[in-house]
Amino acid sequence: MTKNFKMVAKTLFGMEELLAQELRQLGASSIEIGTRNVSFEGDTGFMYKANLCCRTAIKILKPITAFNIFTEEDLYKKIYEMPWENFMDVKGTLAVNATVFSDVFTHSQYIALKTKDAIVDRFRDREGVRPDVDLDHPTLRINIHIDRNICTVSLDSSGESLHKRGYKVESTLAPINEVLAAGVLMLSGWQGQCDFLDPMCGGGTILTEAAMIACNIPPNLNREEFGFETWPDFDVDLYEKIEEAALKKVRDFPHKIYGFDTDPVAIKKAKENIKSANLQDFIDVKQQDFFESEKENDKPLYIVFNPPYDERISVKDVETFYSSIGNTLKRGYPGTQAWMITSNMEALKFVGLRPSKKIKLFNGKLESKLVRYEMYEGSRKASKQ
Repeated sequence: MTKNFKMVAKTLFGMEELLAQELRQLGASSIEIGTRNVSFEGDTGFMYKANLCCRTAIKILKPITAFNIFTEEDLYKKIYEMPWENFMDVKGTLAVNATVFSDVFTHSQYIALKTKDAIVDRFRDREGVRPDVDLDHPTLRINIHIDRNICTVSLDSSGESLHKRGYKVESTLAPINEVLAAGVLMLSGWQGQCDFLDPMCGGGTILTEAAMIACNIPPNLNREEFGFETWPDFDVDLYEKIEEAALKKVRDFPHKIYGFDTDPVAIKKAKENIKSANLQDFIDVKQQDFFESEKENDKPLYIVFNPPYDERISVKDVETFYSSIGNTLKRGYPGTQAWMITSNMEALKFVGLRPSKKIKLFNGKLESKLVRYEMYEGSRKASKQ
């Protein structure tokens, strides 16, 4: 049995509680919630499982040491003294990422460069050759976190950000990040309990994440590689066991998931992405104007969507567009729970419905609101009268 060690999972603002809940359900211990991160403990197998199964994590970091530093020379010296040959081969490649919250150390790029120099110099002094830097596909990704005078050095077990699930083969204009899409669905309470609609589906990210949640499919099953797979101690048999155990928990989904978009190009891309995720049996998409649609039957329906903004909708159309959202929900979608994320706070006034819930999130750097509208049965009759 490998022993437990501390890890840090990074996430988006507003997703910390969700991530802690995910880690708890997966079996993590010593969970502590921070800002945009959750620290926890687990063994090597759990590190593999967290990368494979966490829907709201962006990175899983494995801290290997922490020390005080007061000057750049301190940083160089302490990094140089670390046994980097235990973590990578000289023929391997490395990439360093740094975040700094300090009055003394203010430039993260410079800190990353200084760290890289110390590692490379150690190899050159010991072995006469140096490893190369590869920012795209390094053998080892190193994360430096400086908070005032405390420097924490971590290995990045994820590699590329975990929002890159591996199923997105076609990208649309201003697509929603996969971790944000999964987080929005989980915050809304979606678990696969009824039919589901994304009426402005773009490239199909929300639909894909909704299907993976409904069927309990590990979100990162389609990824080509995790960072830990190039580590010297990677245990492929253990990883395959973890993957097999996660796949045994996949469940069937008896309801319908479908999406609309007015743009035929977006529909074509959504179909490609859904097929790439092997979810074409669960999701239907078609070219359809939501504003000219109505609910297909009397069964409960869950709606989650990310309406177009700025890049795809001109400012003068905002009032008409958002009031059409409200009118369509009132007129055509009784017995529906509708959730919408938008970074256009002004536009929400034009919907003409009172949200029963508001949650603050960030879509990239844009502050956003996730709002819920509950359309009760009978609102259609009332509007007709």
